[in-house]
Amino acid sequence: MILSPRAAANAATEKSPEAYRTIREVADALDLPQHVLRFWETRFPQIRPLKRAGGRRYYRPDDIDRLRIIKRLLYDEGYTIKGVQKLFKEQGIQALSATAFPVLESSPEAASAVEPQTVRSEQETGVREGRPRLADDEIAVLRGALAAIMEAGRILEQTRSPSS
Repeated sequence: MILSPRAAANAATEKSPEAYRTIREVADALDLPQHVLRFWETRFPQIRPLKRAGGRRYYRPDDIDRLRIIKRLLYDEGYTIKGVQKLFKEQGIQALSATAFPVLESSPEAASAVEPQTVRSEQETGVREGRPRLADDEIAVLRGALAAIMEAGRILEQTRSPSS
């Protein structure tokens, strides 16, 4: 395998996780074009890379984590930029980390009540296929959450109904 001089230099010098990264390194790591990162800086004040002489950007590890969250929300979960901005404003950036969505435990009865839905065409649903589909583990988390909500609703109904 032939490496370019830049690739060979980058491969030989691995940075520590706490090291600052250039826009090229971050763009490559997130599989995004550099102009997208620059655009997100204008839309999300939470992204504040250091700028050195000549305007060269250096992203902190926290900036990179925030960019990962933004990418996940926009590309994987289908949020709009305004939607992500609203989430940041309402919940804060820490609340939106990947670990902030725990898997809910639920009873087997409630979990079995949630059946998989059949996939419908764009004409039936009115939803474009341009949005990425959810991964199986994400669907499982959502089904678990729905089962827990259904179970809570059942318990609430029992407490509201008069005892016989």
